[in-house]
Amino acid sequence: MGCKMSGRRIYLDNAASTRLDERVLETMKPYFFDTYAVATSEFAYTQGIEAREALDEARGILSKALNADPEEFIFTSGSTESSNMALKGVAQALGKKKGKHIIVSKIEDFPVLHSAQSLERQGFKVTYLNVDGDGLINIDELRDSISDETILVSIQHANQEIGTIQDIDGISNICREKGTLFHTDATHTFRRVPLDTVKLPVDLITVSAHTIHGPKGIGGLYIRKGTPIAKWMDGGFQEFDMRAGIENIPGAVGFARAARLVTYLENTRMQAMRDRMIDRILNEIPATTLNGHRQKRLPQNVNISFHYIEGESITLHLDMHGIAVSTGSACFSRSLQGSHVIYGIGGDHERAHGSIRMSLSRYNTMREADTVVKTIAEIVRELRKISPLGEESHG
Repeated sequence: MGCKMSGRRIYLDNAASTRLDERVLETMKPYFFDTYAVATSEFAYTQGIEAREALDEARGILSKALNADPEEFIFTSGSTESSNMALKGVAQALGKKKGKHIIVSKIEDFPVLHSAQSLERQGFKVTYLNVDGDGLINIDELRDSISDETILVSIQHANQEIGTIQDIDGISNICREKGTLFHTDATHTFRRVPLDTVKLPVDLITVSAHTIHGPKGIGGLYIRKGTPIAKWMDGGFQEFDMRAGIENIPGAVGFARAARLVTYLENTRMQAMRDRMIDRILNEIPATTLNGHRQKRLPQNVNISFHYIEGESITLHLDMHGIAVSTGSACFSRSLQGSHVIYGIGGDHERAHGSIRMSLSRYNTMREADTVVKTIAEIVRELRKISPLGEESHG
């Protein structure tokens, strides 16, 4: 296995962040160099008015994508801030009025998981729901966990690692029936999987631009009208007095443009590549396990555990071949812990440390998908030859 850095690199870590679309950049440029005034300026001069109009237009586009009203969409710095705002804002608004109980799943992304843990340290009670082997919560367990003191349920629309899509209809209906607010992290489903706030009684939704070929540092939080939520960041009166700080006009404009560029055809193309990669890997490479639900799955997500070898080794060898993926190995985690998601679905140390996530985008092709599978097969075969786990690993 030599180093093969020549030719085009293949990027398959789009769940972490996507390449900015050139069309998005072109839309953003005027708001860096021409219309760069503050949208909330006290002075009614042309640049400030144009900035305000651009912000309002972007808000309208993004809220329409959720079938929501513009006043229900708050711009943030990204999904981390949005989820922090949802959990901590609701906790601040309802903690003393209704109760201090919050429900999340064990496999939430860190903005939700760590926000819940932070609130727990402040005296809130947090229920961490189990998930099954595919990553789905148990609807009955959720219903039984909600009490009179439950102020918020936060369950992701789809998981960031294994791609499993939750039964968001069932969850939202239970929360509405029980009189509990419901927040969902839709960072990886926004514009990929249908999400209609008129059809679904969801109260808060986290979205972000960086997963749909938009700019980093811009996201949003949908807040249904009438939802009790406190402003948790002190400062100015921006974003309907819900979020302090000068608005990121180029980011907002870029986010809206990125959202409009996502098409049904693009999503079906990625789903076809996803299915081809999963089928080929499971059929052609022995001792492999698919992580996540086979059908209820993000169109752009492939997550496989390769037994008897480390995901870290696969990742490093793929990089030498010009292919970028991510792994659930602790060696690639700043916390030095293996994937909490793989452990959450019942996986052991070996399965977590041998997992590889490949996340697709509009810039990937079926030819690249085939190249990646072929390269992985070669790497896995060679690594298993030198694996210390014995003949069983040489399948």
